[in-house]
Amino acid sequence: MCSPVRCSTCNKATWSGCGLHIEEALAGFAKDERCTCER
Repeated sequence: MCSPVRCSTCNKATWSGCGLHIEEALAGFAKDERCTCER
């Protein structure tokens, strides 16, 4: 299961886990609050 975490580069919301539940993990965050850094 994925869970939300903070990106260490941009400090925006990203995810940690299996990758199958990304949208659920980030559901509480607006698109502009989500990390866009390359993984």
